[in-house]
Amino acid sequence: MGVIFRSTNREVSEATFREVIFKGQPEDYGLYIPTEIPSLSNDDISSFRQKSYPEIAYEIIRCFTEGEIPLSELERMVSDAYNFDVPLQNVHNDFYLLWLTKGPTASFKDFAARMLARMMEYFAKAENRKITVLVATSGDTGGAVANAFYHLENVDVVVLFPYKEVTERQRKQMTTLEDNISAIAIKGKFDDCQAIVKRAFNDRELKHLSLTSANSINFGRLLPQIVYYFYAYSRLDVKDIVFSVPSGNFGNLMGGVFAKRMGLPVRRFIVAVNENDEFPNFLHTGQYRPVVPSRECSSNAMNVGHPSNLARLIDIYGGHLTDERDRETGKVIERGVLKKMPEMERLRNDFIAYSIKEDEVDEVIVRFYKQYKILVEPHGAVGIKAAEKSEERPPIISLETADPAKFPEKITKLLKVEPPLPFSLSGLDSKKEYFEVLENNYDDFKRYLLSKKF
Repeated sequence: MGVIFRSTNREVSEATFREVIFKGQPEDYGLYIPTEIPSLSNDDISSFRQKSYPEIAYEIIRCFTEGEIPLSELERMVSDAYNFDVPLQNVHNDFYLLWLTKGPTASFKDFAARMLARMMEYFAKAENRKITVLVATSGDTGGAVANAFYHLENVDVVVLFPYKEVTERQRKQMTTLEDNISAIAIKGKFDDCQAIVKRAFNDRELKHLSLTSANSINFGRLLPQIVYYFYAYSRLDVKDIVFSVPSGNFGNLMGGVFAKRMGLPVRRFIVAVNENDEFPNFLHTGQYRPVVPSRECSSNAMNVGHPSNLARLIDIYGGHLTDERDRETGKVIERGVLKKMPEMERLRNDFIAYSIKEDEVDEVIVRFYKQYKILVEPHGAVGIKAAEKSEERPPIISLETADPAKFPEKITKLLKVEPPLPFSLSGLDSKKEYFEVLENNYDDFKRYLLSKKF
């Protein structure tokens, strides 16, 4: 039997993995979390040293889907999803970069989106149903989801992105596909896009669309992100490990947290954020204050002032974080209300967090290129700088989450070189775009959905 899930708000019934995949978010506006996190033995984890990435993915994901996805089908899914390299580069003195950038959209979001697409397609076909996926993106999620779900017969995808806060190449990965992919530019911030999506899930007048999420509010999107933490550790012969994780909506971080809870010997997580510093301030003061509106930085996928997955993290550490909402409309009245304090001592033991300024990002990009001949982009630079500030003893693995070619303006300005274009991005610049522009207004978005012929 697979894992059973409950809501962080604890106001609705428990759900199976299949139900979680289809619902995306519980009706009480919480987030689904396992009632019991599976554990792996030391021998299980040691055996990963001899396994490939798809083989490790199979072992991790089956812990959560036992009895819901046949093992032969799961084996096919992981082999199909993970057909690209996952390099781990030793930069110096046991400091490593894990390059999660070799998938079809040159972003770490490929790891989650490709697996989620295959699981959703399997469940939708099994039930002979059509579903509509809503996804809010601050940068790379939209492109990865659009690519992963493109041409699937049982799934339509609607991507919302902040009009002025994605790069041209990020935008074109969402807006050049058509078919079952629709893209909408919202005149607002990522947090506004995310709020619109969350409200739509619980709108009774949209129930006929069978809405679900491909954001990390959907546990099915988060689950595959557990795998690369185990994989990275398995490539090194070490007792324990520290991860520096560039963090925006905290889905990336939560993959690591679940890996630790499953038995991975993570000594500490370095939570690397840009100038949206709500989490470092929370760890320091014990008071949670969202950054509203979020601050615009070159690491645009991390321009999140109120991370959704923080509710999961606080829950795991014994607290309760939620949004206050109007009972009738579901509209957010106040973001990020801490109704029960988590165990702050445990949190501070397991996590250290740094907010990295824009000039520090620039300095890392320039220094790594000059000193190591390594091109890194803004998100990876945030992770690197936070690791350096932490002074944690090695080994440290910092996650590089996007190919530098997705940020050519920044790289060219700082280094006077054009980042090499990976094959996955070739031809993108000349493609025709198709997208709508909407005001930051839920009613406008609802009218748009109702007008579509899904």
